[in-house]
Amino acid sequence: MLPQRLVDGYASFLEGRFPDESERYRRLAQSGQSPKTMVVSCCDSRVSPEVIFDVGPGELFIVRNVANLVPPYAPDENYHGTSAALEFAVQALRVTDIVVLGHAQCGGIRASVAEDAEPLSPGDFIGRWMGLVAPAIEKVGPRGDRTMGDYLRQLEFASVATTLNNLRTFPCVRILEERGKLKLHGAFFGVATGVLSWLDEATGEFRPVMDKPGRVFSCAPVG
Repeated sequence: MLPQRLVDGYASFLEGRFPDESERYRRLAQSGQSPKTMVVSCCDSRVSPEVIFDVGPGELFIVRNVANLVPPYAPDENYHGTSAALEFAVQALRVTDIVVLGHAQCGGIRASVAEDAEPLSPGDFIGRWMGLVAPAIEKVGPRGDRTMGDYLRQLEFASVATTLNNLRTFPCVRILEERGKLKLHGAFFGVATGVLSWLDEATGEFRPVMDKPGRVFSCAPVG
């Protein structure tokens, strides 16, 4: 049997939300999904794109992994779960927007610079995966006299920009973006504050989607 919390949640869904959206589910079952937006999000349980963007079934195509990363294009015979999801979203679903959603207090980002980090298993899957953050670490530079909190926040910001760059190494993404048929977006969610920011790639700054004008957060190195 499933955990009781999930059974209770399903019962609530079945009695409450499902009746209100049964027609939508019926249409989705008959005609298939056609979301316009793909979201690359962290698998952190505190960051749920469906909740943050208040969307219903069929509206977002979501791929979640540790630290919301996308590896560079690599057409080899290895297993590529995130790349497969990207390929399907762009080539089959024809999404028009891809959002890379970073977040505060990301455990993956912290692990990528932890000097005392040890593999959690012989495979060291997390350590190898977090190697994708290396360009962001190089961009942000040494920690110096920054607090660990400030340093990690800049790495979280820079990692979003790095993932956008990696997305553009995929020919299908680069070509469609150049043709104006696909747009890439960087975003960042503050877990404690609920503030959602978007990345202005022209300036490298994150600006709150809904906040006072002029308030920005830089992902560029400080000092």
